Amino acid sequence: MYSLKNKVVFITGASSGIGRSCARAFAGTGARLILAARRLQRLEDLAVELKRKPGEDILLLAVDVRDQPAVERAVNGLPVEWAAIDVLVNNAGLSRGLDKLHEGKLDDWEEMIDVNIKGLLYISRAVIPGMVKRGGGHVINIGSIAGHEVYPGGNVYCATKFAVDALSKGMRLDLSGTGLRVSQVSPGMVETEFSLVRFRGDSERAGKVYQGLTPLSPDDIADAVVYCATRPSHVNISEMIVMPTDQASATLVHRK
Repeated sequence: MYSLKNKVVFITGASSGIGRSCARAFAGTGARLILAARRLQRLEDLAVELKRKPGEDILLLAVDVRDQPAVERAVNGLPVEWAAIDVLVNNAGLSRGLDKLHEGKLDDWEEMIDVNIKGLLYISRAVIPGMVKRGGGHVINIGSIAGHEVYPGGNVYCATKFAVDALSKGMRLDLSGTGLRVSQVSPGMVETEFSLVRFRGDSERAGKVYQGLTPLSPDDIADAVVYCATRPSHVNISEMIVMPTDQASATLVHRK
């Protein structure tokens, strides 16, 4: 196994869901954590939960990945003892609505494209050059089954996750020979705030997504992410698709 003790792990979208679970999982490996999200209070609460001391073995960044200048300032402004990032987990992402394409809301489209594609690009562009210069590092992109199969109403969200899949493959090509590893972990149905965000706080509609089956938990995905990060340095888990046993594809789900 590749030891993560005292390694610097940068996680975006760390204030909830898969990102929060990744923070917990990597904390268990002895890694030092840079946690980024828009909601600073949630990050502070997580630091307390992890019993981590801000500035020593955890660094909190209130940053919106859609804001390229802010992302650049945050990464370039890291204290010297935090600047050598070993693992980047591009987790920040969201979905909005399930409208047919011809009925879609432009604001929803813009938000998904800005967070899921541009945000990943902005963070990656800021972090990866340092990894290349040091001759090592690991980028783990959180994709989705929606990046492999399109489902009704998924149109733009699926397109953004197909983009994540293409970018992950492109990174592996571009970084060949640098010593860097690039992985993509693509979850199926995970019970987080995802559906609540998709349906803008409609808890009844969000709850129906997971009725009659046992979905994945965010901890399940965090476990997969840490597995990728802890393989020996000559091993790269290029891609991992993780779905509940009750889910056979993006559209075929067994409900009791």
